[in-house]
Amino acid sequence: MSVAYTYNIYMQDTYLTIEASGEAVFKEKMSRFLSFAIPVSTVIEAREYIEMYRKEYYDARHVCWAYMIGHERTCFRANDNGEPSGTAGKPILGQINSNNLTDILIIVVRYFGGIKLGTGGLIVAYRQAAADAIAQCNIVERLVEDTINIRFEYPLMNDVMRIVKEEQPTVLSQTFEMDCEMSLRLRRSGIPRLCARLEKVQGLTFFEPEETAEEDETFEDGDVIVEEE
Repeated sequence: MSVAYTYNIYMQDTYLTIEASGEAVFKEKMSRFLSFAIPVSTVIEAREYIEMYRKEYYDARHVCWAYMIGHERTCFRANDNGEPSGTAGKPILGQINSNNLTDILIIVVRYFGGIKLGTGGLIVAYRQAAADAIAQCNIVERLVEDTINIRFEYPLMNDVMRIVKEEQPTVLSQTFEMDCEMSLRLRRSGIPRLCARLEKVQGLTFFEPEETAEEDETFEDGDVIVEEE
């Protein structure tokens, strides 16, 4: 059975993210902007952080945020939290995009100082606050890895393990009985070669594990879907 796997040679298999959290303080006309850059890997995780910061800074006028999730950078959201539309969440997300980052959440907490900044002033302030938080982080490059699952009879063990040893994928799980199964993870650019070699082992098959329920990405007041420029 041939594996249904295609690989676009032009598709990147690396991405940029932050290694650990960073925070900064920006002041403009008596308003204080506390900014936090946080590494996250799921929408649920990002929402949990947002709720935590809202509770911690309950006395702040605004708790605005934006996140980008996934190496494909297609899952993102921004929230103005009461600021004029497009003056907070969008400039925060803009800094994430400017640095080509993903798996990141940026929260900016504003304590109003009594002087209105105006639309332009707010955009500049939130952009700078987000940039300052990112500047406090170490940006790292990480690999995009894919997982394949194989099934084979025990007598094929030596052939399979020779390929695994030479191609060096990460073995996520393995079961060695009369019918053996293995889950292997490898950098995306190396998957086609690994699959091509495994396909030559007669009797070996590829399979997909049972699907799990996807995360439900809920919406709330103030959420805006920002088109990438």
